[in-house]
Order: sequence, then structure tokens, then C-alpha cells
Amino acid sequence: MTLDEQLANLTKGCVDVVRAAELRAKLERSARTAQPLTVKVGFDPTAPDLHLGHTVLIRKMKHFQDLGHTVVYVVGSFTALIGDPTGRSKTRPPLSMDEITANAETYQTQIFKLLDPHKTVTRFNSEWLEPLGSFGWVSLAAKYNVAQMLERRDFKQRYESGKPIAIHEFLYPLAQAYDSVFLKADVELGGTDQLFNLNVGRDLMPAFDLEPQIVMTTPLLEGLDG
Repeated sequence: MTLDEQLANLTKGCVDVVRAAELRAKLERSARTAQPLTVKVGFDPTAPDLHLGHTVLIRKMKHFQDLGHTVVYVVGSFTALIGDPTGRSKTRPPLSMDEITANAETYQTQIFKLLDPHKTVTRFNSEWLEPLGSFGWVSLAAKYNVAQMLERRDFKQRYESGKPIAIHEFLYPLAQAYDSVFLKADVELGGTDQLFNLNVGRDLMPAFDLEPQIVMTTPLLEGLDG
């Protein structure tokens, strides 16, 4: 498969690719150096099962996997405790660790029905987010500002309507972004609702002397609630 064919295959069905020229350059370098790209996808285990909408992302993960790249499945064992504020008009209620652990086990069983478990790296983001400590979190928070956070539509709507935004909700995009920093991700995949969070990762990586990740989003399947 030529480089152009690979690029066409990987971007087919995507809504956003930030940025395609950079993805092409990464693919070219990967072929030249025989070093696979690190492709990151994260799911927070906030429900008992993956929903059908996740399969769009998982199939895109498989496209990269089939081309020999390293797919890293990040279980959001830490970020699930914060709760993703994406699309929320109010603060998401927290889950217990027991709920998160049980859901994570089910997710892994389901995801490997589509992905090759022997070619998939599974990591739990509590591995690196828990040890950050108070100073680490303050240092991380200092790399982004409130004005940038309020560019996010759901935060902006809640702010303008006088609805509360908890401080910990601002930490969620930073936590997800730090996953990319820790894993040195070349590409991050997510649904279109995750575009802001994924771009925070892209913005944050140069602050750690890393090349920005490519952001790729796939459509949400309307009416399939998970």
C-alpha cells in the first residue's frame, strides 16, 4: 500500500483530521525508520458496557493496527473519577472505584472482539495520573488558562447561563492531555464530541518538548446512548 493509499484509508470516515499534512509526514517517517506510530484511544469505564458508537472508533484503531502501528488502549481509571464534562449541562456525578473496576473489565472483554489483544497495549491512566501529586497537578494546571477552557462550548454555555462549573471539571481535559504526554502519542482518536479535549493534548505536548499529536475524530452515532 502506497503512502497516499495509507493516508486515504486512515482518514476515510473521519470528521476532523488535525492535521493531514502532519499525519502524512509521520507516516512517511515511520516507513523510513521502521518505527510504528503510537496511536492512543481512551475510554472512561463509566457505563457497564461499551455502546455501539464505540465500534466506529475501534474499527479506526484496527485500521492503524493492520498497518503495523502500535495501538494503545487507555482505560480511564483515573479520569472516570473526575467525570468527563463533555456535553454536560451540569456536573457529572462521581463513580465509585468498584464501579469503575467492574466496567473496565467488561470493556476489555468487548474491545478485544474487534482488536487483536496481542497487538494492543492496554494502560490504565491511574498509573501516571495518581503519582503526579499536588505539585504535579499545579504545574500541569499552570500550562492552560481559564480563557482557553471557556472556548469549550459546554463550559461557555454553562458560564453564560450562570450554571456552576466545578474546578475539577477543568482538570479533565488536562488529565486526558497528560495521557498523550506520558505515552508520547503520535495520534489520538476520539469522537467528534472529544475534539476540544484532544486538541488540549495537541496544545500541551510542545510544553513537554514533544511533537504535537495528530487529532482524528469519527462521527457520533446519533440515538445510540451509552
